[in-house]
Amino acid sequence: MSSSIVDNPFLVLGLSPDASRIEIEREAQKLLGMLELDFAAAKTYATPLGPRPRTAESVRAAVAALRDPYQRLVAELWARHAPPVRTEPPKHEAAPDETPALRRALGWRP
Repeated sequence: MSSSIVDNPFLVLGLSPDASRIEIEREAQKLLGMLELDFAAAKTYATPLGPRPRTAESVRAAVAALRDPYQRLVAELWARHAPPVRTEPPKHEAAPDETPALRRALGWRP
């Protein structure tokens, strides 16, 4: 999956692509304050690939990107067409009964 989705400014800020400029600025200030005070709720954000760490630098970069009309348009497109966000990391384990069948299908031998 593209970093355009994982690092999307709207996901970093936890806002919808319909957010106004004022809402973006307010949310950024709130998150920066929460990060400064070391609030656990502000340390991560949900993405389609699971939670990602949020830093003051990522919040500032997100706001800067959304101030530029072209970058905002690109971020809106990615955010509107992104898969649903996950609050937990995805599980990459195959079920125990599926593993031998997958290995045979790939030509692996026991």
